[in-house]
Amino acid sequence: MSRELSELYRSLAAHADGRTLTVPADLRRRADRRARFRITGAALGTALLVGGLATGTGLVLAGDHGTVAPPAAVPPPTVPASPAGSAPPAAPTPTSAPRTGSPSPTGTPGKSGTTPPRAARSIPDRAFFVQAAGNRTGMEPVFRDTDALPALCDARYGSDAGIVQRRTRNLAYKLPQTPRGYVPDGSYAHTITLYRPGRAAEFLRELRTAVRGCPVQPGVGGGNASTSRPRLLADGDFGDGSVLFEIRTPVRDIDGRPTGDDEVRLVRAIRVGDVVTVLWEQGWEGTSSIRSQVDADSRRAVDAIEDWLR
Repeated sequence: MSRELSELYRSLAAHADGRTLTVPADLRRRADRRARFRITGAALGTALLVGGLATGTGLVLAGDHGTVAPPAAVPPPTVPASPAGSAPPAAPTPTSAPRTGSPSPTGTPGKSGTTPPRAARSIPDRAFFVQAAGNRTGMEPVFRDTDALPALCDARYGSDAGIVQRRTRNLAYKLPQTPRGYVPDGSYAHTITLYRPGRAAEFLRELRTAVRGCPVQPGVGGGNASTSRPRLLADGDFGDGSVLFEIRTPVRDIDGRPTGDDEVRLVRAIRVGDVVTVLWEQGWEGTSSIRSQVDADSRRAVDAIEDWLR
């Protein structure tokens, strides 16, 4: 053995002899403590690693998408719908109701359904009806300043104060079966009167009263007749109201003796709004009025006025 190796062994033995050997229990406690230190250190390292990863991920996401929005607000609870029929009524929507006819200027809807859309100021020629082809005689109507009605005792009409304008024409007619060129079968004094609002209806009331208040009219009918008998008749549906009456006069021969026949004149006044048209059938050389012809011409007269006022 070399000299260096012998000195190394002697030094090692001297060092070992100066230390006390550790008992087994102490060795076990030291081993357990080291194990706990290793476990705690490993757990702490793992936690730090996970926290660092989470923080880094959040920073990366925030950089890609901007500021992270806070959690959405919780929506308010939904209120149950009201039971059917308990909801408040909706506000009505203004609408234009279809009307079945304009009200008349007097405030009362007319039967004819046609009243002036604006106040008429004058009566044009077109307000007068055109005769049917079968009734034309070839004689042109003539406008004249003449009476609109026959005399009815001493009747006066307060509605005259409301007249705006009045026009009258005379026209002859023939029946369809009468050949052209023959003597006419009758004639009319056809009058149209424009009233201020309300006065046309007043005129019809006054006319009815006048007819009822005049059972005998002296001197009406011409010829040798001395008296006539006005009488109201039931009327149909003309315009916004009408009055029909007859004037019946006994027919006498050339010597003045009654023949037993009557000459009959028909007069009809028809209101359309604030307008009144009067057809006074006056005959021709002693002929009497024919109701069917007067009715037909009355309807033509109403149609012409409605066309004018439309």
